[in-house]
Amino acid sequence: MLRNNIEMDLKMRLIESGLTQTEVAGKVGVTLSYVNRITKGREQIVNKTFIKMLDELGYDIKLVYEKRDKG
Repeated sequence: MLRNNIEMDLKMRLIESGLTQTEVAGKVGVTLSYVNRITKGREQIVNKTFIKMLDELGYDIKLVYEKRDKG
C-alpha cells in the first residue's frame, strides 16, 4: 500500500514554495493541465503494478521528501 497522499503532498509543497502550478509546469517542462491532473489525483504517478507487487511481498511504500539546501 502507498502510505503517502501524493496529491496533497504536492499541493502543500507548492504552497510552501510560493510557486504556482503554472510556474512549476514551466520549470519542469510539462503542461499546466498535467500538473493539475496530478494535484487532483487524476494522473497516476506511482505504477499500480509496482505497488501491488510490493504489497504482495509484504511491504508498504512510503515516500520521503527531503528539502535540499540551497547552496
